[in-house]
Amino acid sequence: MITDSVNPDGPTRIAIIDIGTNSTRLLIADVSGNKVRERERISTVTRLGRGVDHSGQLSDEAIEDTCAVIGGYLKKIAGGQVERSLAVATSAVRDASNGSAFAAELRERFALDLLILSGEQEARMTYRGAISGRDGEENLLVVDIGGGSTELVVGRGEVPIFHTSLQAGVVRHTERLLTSDPPETGDLESLARDIHRLIGEALEDQELPEIETAVGVAGTPSSLAAMDLELDPYDSAAVEGHPLELGTVQTWLSRLASLPLEERKQVVGLHPDRAQPIVAGLVILIEVMRAFDLDRIEVSEHDLLYGLALTASRDETP
Repeated sequence: MITDSVNPDGPTRIAIIDIGTNSTRLLIADVSGNKVRERERISTVTRLGRGVDHSGQLSDEAIEDTCAVIGGYLKKIAGGQVERSLAVATSAVRDASNGSAFAAELRERFALDLLILSGEQEARMTYRGAISGRDGEENLLVVDIGGGSTELVVGRGEVPIFHTSLQAGVVRHTERLLTSDPPETGDLESLARDIHRLIGEALEDQELPEIETAVGVAGTPSSLAAMDLELDPYDSAAVEGHPLELGTVQTWLSRLASLPLEERKQVVGLHPDRAQPIVAGLVILIEVMRAFDLDRIEVSEHDLLYGLALTASRDETP
């Protein structure tokens, strides 16, 4: 974390760089108390985790693509009157055998200290972000479907009572199982079985309360909401809080899984860079909803970035 002078009488301007398996994201926001006011938010599909599931390493090409994006983000931070900044990495970097070498390269190139989040830290920060701005107490499930992992967190109010980080992600499982275009029915069924198994193992012997509200964050739910609303261009205000019924998710899976990739890229509301992994994301989302007996889930952009911004504003460690 980089800390400069902070105005004690006003909000703290925070910058967060999140280096994920599929996307590298930037949030610049003013944080006051438990409120996060976005000044700028950018998500760029860099696919840093491409091939990690097979090779165990970050590729040179993926590192270069990600570093090019990070360089641009740092220029925005430098000109954005930012008081504190934090850079983190998640599943791909923590899984790769050269993840620490990647962190060292960022220090060498950009004088950037990278925090590699554990699955537990990622789940806790995601939950903190998801509850920001929510009123009242409810038994809440937060679902964060990433490129290399999926975080499931159950809590009530500010207190998470259960969390797990599944080795299930849209890049990981697309590369592992969905190798044909369009995906074959048998491969989709194998993917669903694998996700069902992973969730079952994580929930085994857990006594969890009945879920009153479920919130989905990250690219899969937000893309699904954008498609459902036929948004072009993307509108985060319209996406926030959009409800998705289980039947709606299943319908979209049937439609998208039947389309070749090039036709999937033309679907209104779906960014072309997310067209390849979206099918795996929908399978994961459906299996999570079935496991928790959910009829619907609402979409939110109050996610890991928000949780990290709140944490950085308090000068705490994630």
